[in-house]
Amino acid sequence: MNKLYSLTEVQTRIEKDAFLSFPAKLYKDDPFYVRPFDIDVQKLFDPGSNKLLRKGEAIRWLLYDQNRNIVGRIAAFIDVDSARNNDQPTGGCGFFDCINDQPAANELFTAAKIWLEERGMEAMDGSINFGDRDNFWGVLVDGFHEPIFNMPYNFPYYKELFENFGFRNYFNQYTFKREISMVGVKDIIKEKAERVSQNPDYHFRMINWNHIDKYAVDFLDIYNKAWGVIPGSKKLTIAHAKGLLNKMKPILDPRLVYFGYYQDQPIAFFIMMQDLNQIIYRFKGKLNLFNKLRLMYHLKIRKDCTRVVGRIFGIVPEHQGKGIDGALIMTFSKVASSPGFPYKDIEMNWIGDFNPSMIKIVENIGGYIHKTHVTYRYLFDRNKTFVRAKIQE
Repeated sequence: MNKLYSLTEVQTRIEKDAFLSFPAKLYKDDPFYVRPFDIDVQKLFDPGSNKLLRKGEAIRWLLYDQNRNIVGRIAAFIDVDSARNNDQPTGGCGFFDCINDQPAANELFTAAKIWLEERGMEAMDGSINFGDRDNFWGVLVDGFHEPIFNMPYNFPYYKELFENFGFRNYFNQYTFKREISMVGVKDIIKEKAERVSQNPDYHFRMINWNHIDKYAVDFLDIYNKAWGVIPGSKKLTIAHAKGLLNKMKPILDPRLVYFGYYQDQPIAFFIMMQDLNQIIYRFKGKLNLFNKLRLMYHLKIRKDCTRVVGRIFGIVPEHQGKGIDGALIMTFSKVASSPGFPYKDIEMNWIGDFNPSMIKIVENIGGYIHKTHVTYRYLFDRNKTFVRAKIQE
């Protein structure tokens, strides 16, 4: 009997294009699907763009049926540094898309498992990104609403495909939502924020792009103290921090970026950005010159973005629990209440269930869980005890 499916490693230009375009065909009848920019996916597998490939490895496959129709895709990768920062050497699989067929999914998962196992890995996480955690990470299991920019959207049946193969829930990633207005913020947050605002040692300000190098240094200092100490997160370099802000600058509304200081030392930031998915759904994954101009037109002239995304929120440990979070939100709310402010809703994504303190902060300012993604883990030794991600105190 012939096998139902056959795997092909992605190598040629045609195969690379097919890897990028397959999801758009799979989701062609789904009104919520938004194709990400092809270039954002391509760069992850380009050694010239993704520094993780200097030491790590990555591979992609396409799955064909007997009629040579593509029915699935997957990538596997090893980030050498993070692979060892686990209870066992752990690789990753991602960019998984597949028809609703368990044998097809099993072919893809098995290919990733064998490839990782041959390279010394003892587990794999999926569906994850070969790069920063805040993009292309997790399997959507609840809240099948409009996706936000570069966050995964998938069919509900993906949950069963993963779990039937043997993946288990390593941690949940929550996306919280709330209106921009201050309605729903708990009184205790407002009271703490007011006390902080009355203390002359504290001050809060909107970013000024004319001083981007200073803010890059401040961002670096806060991020490495607040996030760089958490397992799975890497400390930033000044080059990375400057690159991140310079990349954001052309499109990011400065009214969405705030920093907090204590005695002129940086202690907190709150960075939001417009949800570009409200515009780029028209672009079919292409970011050519024409679409760049269209993006700026819809963003700056028509102001078609009414939703913002909370990209990252950080407070240095010694100032946590003092009302800094509320003070940042209150500073933003004063700007947001001004006439002509175009944004109505905010979604705060990528808050892991291993981070209860951050969950509490978001709930206290009126956020509620809008979507849930899962990072799954598959242990190659099926007799080994499975342990979920450790709670961060």
